[in-house]
Amino acid sequence: MSSGQTYGKELPDQVDRLVALTDVQLELLADVREMHKERAALEREYATKLQALARKAADKKSKKDAALVVGAEPTKAWGDDALQRSTLHNAYAQLISSMMDTAQAHISLADSLNAQVIEALKVTEKRQEEAKKKQEQHFAKLLSERDRVYGDRNKSKQKYDDECAEVESYRQKQGRADDRHAERAAKQFESQQVDMQNNKNVYLISIATSNKIKDRFYDEDLPSLEDQFQTLQAQLLERFVVIMVQAQLLQKGHLDTLRTHIEGVEGRLAAVNPQADQELFIEHNIRPFTKPGDWVFEPCAVHYDTGDMVVEPAPKVYLQNRLAKCRSKLDELRPVINTKRKEMESFARMMANNVGIDKAANREEATDSYLEAHHQLTFYLSSEYMLLAEMDVISEALSGDEGEQKPHTFKSTSFSIPTQCAYCKSSIWGLSKQGKTCKACGISVHAKCELKVPADCPGSRGVARSASSAGSTMSRSSTISKSSSQSATPSPSSFAPRDSVIHEALPSAQVFYDFTPTSPFELAVTAGSNVQVLEEDDGSGWVKVADEFGGKGLVPASYVQVVEAASSAPRPPPVPSATTRPRGGGQFVRGVYAYQAQGPDELNVQEGALIELTGGPRGGMNYADGWWEGVDSTGSKGIFPSNYVELAQ
Repeated sequence: MSSGQTYGKELPDQVDRLVALTDVQLELLADVREMHKERAALEREYATKLQALARKAADKKSKKDAALVVGAEPTKAWGDDALQRSTLHNAYAQLISSMMDTAQAHISLADSLNAQVIEALKVTEKRQEEAKKKQEQHFAKLLSERDRVYGDRNKSKQKYDDECAEVESYRQKQGRADDRHAERAAKQFESQQVDMQNNKNVYLISIATSNKIKDRFYDEDLPSLEDQFQTLQAQLLERFVVIMVQAQLLQKGHLDTLRTHIEGVEGRLAAVNPQADQELFIEHNIRPFTKPGDWVFEPCAVHYDTGDMVVEPAPKVYLQNRLAKCRSKLDELRPVINTKRKEMESFARMMANNVGIDKAANREEATDSYLEAHHQLTFYLSSEYMLLAEMDVISEALSGDEGEQKPHTFKSTSFSIPTQCAYCKSSIWGLSKQGKTCKACGISVHAKCELKVPADCPGSRGVARSASSAGSTMSRSSTISKSSSQSATPSPSSFAPRDSVIHEALPSAQVFYDFTPTSPFELAVTAGSNVQVLEEDDGSGWVKVADEFGGKGLVPASYVQVVEAASSAPRPPPVPSATTRPRGGGQFVRGVYAYQAQGPDELNVQEGALIELTGGPRGGMNYADGWWEGVDSTGSKGIFPSNYVELAQ
């Protein structure tokens, strides 16, 4: 869009009126198309009827003048002077005036009008109607997503109220319990109180999320959608001008006597200024608008409480685990957002480069692709806003106390015999994956207890802070705990995003059907190929696999079948004997900078020294992001920073 007033800035929350304006514009195109169609028939039959057709068109135009120029419900008084300011109105008026003087026409002219004007208008109407429907669907999705978040807030409020009532109920039961049942009643009351506190935190999180989504909806999504309507309307008028100019050129070739009138119409059409007409519409449709206020915590009617997050020991663990999960999701989401943003910028450049009447078709195609990419990016960014809102609220409540950062690696598990939950000490069993088991330390918990377990897995080496988490505005102070004060400082390689800290054989599976991904989180596979199962089906019907090319993603669980079960016990990596040199992959790198190993699994890098990269799908350059694996001149095998070396020629 050229510089000037925009719908998104000047007409907040008026999508329905913009849709109505688009409908009027489409009706205009339909009227013009019908007008030329009838005119072609009249040209073949009676030249004298052309004047009657022009009068009919003028009557239609007079009925739509107001809606076309200032809208169906303008907020500002208007008159004929406002209509005369409309370049579209003036161009259309000139078109009808010219038709009044085109009483004589040839059959060839009628044929040309059918082929080059009527059909072109029909195609334009269809395309614009489809574009309008997509915009309306996108708006409906935005509303649905916003209302879903709002609904989650209401549900969390109701859940919190119910839990508060349960707390009071258990409090009363505890008071009535005799000495024999007093301890049991106290435990039940304490457990219910923790559940209430967790639900309160969920409620506060949903409030923050709803406020974030509300701000984004009214500050970004809605203005962006209205600006897209403005762009589509401008392109529609530009295309309309192109078709009408072509119609006038046809008349010019056949009716030299009417050249003066035709040139007058061309001048009016050339003067059509979508931006000026849109600013005229804006001027007559400005309405007061106030964004809804933020939601705040509403205490339960039967339980006194404050709006502060609960950071007692048990709820704090839940918050710490939830914060870690949010960060993990954000790390997965941001590369997708960056890719989609680059794709959108590419289409925007294509739109900017295809300026002019001769490139209108290319620009329309680029615009369709741009809007589709923008719509997808909008929902990705909404997910990012929700995650950041949740992280901000939790981090502020934790005040830097984020636990030991040794998360459990839980996976869904079926239990054929009763098993005690490591958290709540009650039994869990069932064949429908009703529990979770840590792959590192082996503890089992209920699925509902997963986030309540402290992140102190003895088999975990800790988690690395990603660049996305480090760039956040939230506090990133680590907790100084008893265990951390006694542990050694981790080496840089321990932060490499490597899932082989605990080595275990991954099960292989055979693909039975071809699968084409529909999202960035899915993986394309072909029937007959073999894959490795990274994460089993957790009941959602999807499994995460890796192919032979290193690609990872989700595929339907029914498309693959495990052919080799993995060992249930973790296996340590094989240790080479003193007389056996690890085999390399035949590719060498040369040290550019000196690097001192900071862990037993790392190699020293000497400037100018050669290191042979290991082979295989998990070795060499494939080891981890920023870390390669190799064998030095002494036969030692280890990993080293990839930016400290270069490929040897």
